[in-house]
Amino acid sequence: MEERKPVRRPGGRSARVRAAVHQAVTELVGERGYGEFTVGDVAARAGVADTSVYRRWGTLEALLADVVLTRLNARSPMPDTGSLAGDLHAYAAQVVREITGPEGLAVLRLAFALSNKGEQGLRARDEFLAERTRFLQAMLDRAAERGERPPDVMDVLDHIMAPMYIRVLFGEDPLTPDYIAGLVDRLLGQP
Repeated sequence: MEERKPVRRPGGRSARVRAAVHQAVTELVGERGYGEFTVGDVAARAGVADTSVYRRWGTLEALLADVVLTRLNARSPMPDTGSLAGDLHAYAAQVVREITGPEGLAVLRLAFALSNKGEQGLRARDEFLAERTRFLQAMLDRAAERGERPPDVMDVLDHIMAPMYIRVLFGEDPLTPDYIAGLVDRLLGQP
């Protein structure tokens, strides 16, 4: 008799459980902070059994890493405005909406906390940076194909992304449209 393998249905119960667990983690980080809740707390908030969380993610750190990677990588579609300046302005505005939205600060704090916590955290950090780098590099490559002279991807991370993340993480002045435009314009050498 042939052994049947379980079928994953991305739109089925598995997807609903994953979404509920991710939402529970984001809420708990926002309410209590990193390290102030357990798998049991997450399961109770999500309305699932602890065993469901352990079976799918194994550890709390693996779950937290999955939440960070999913939330930070799934939200920013690549803009294509026809110019590098337009693309960077549009992308920076998208990132600002994400990180200043209702869950943005909690997810950023979680990403920051995880980056210093063991192998799972380092893997999550590395995957996130690799994904953002690939995303931005594709935008820069497209600009080069149009005949523009794009900056290095690390310059985009250092001069646009990092200042925005720092301001949100440390509660500094708000990310106004003028501030964001200034970051992009300074990188591109525009007045």
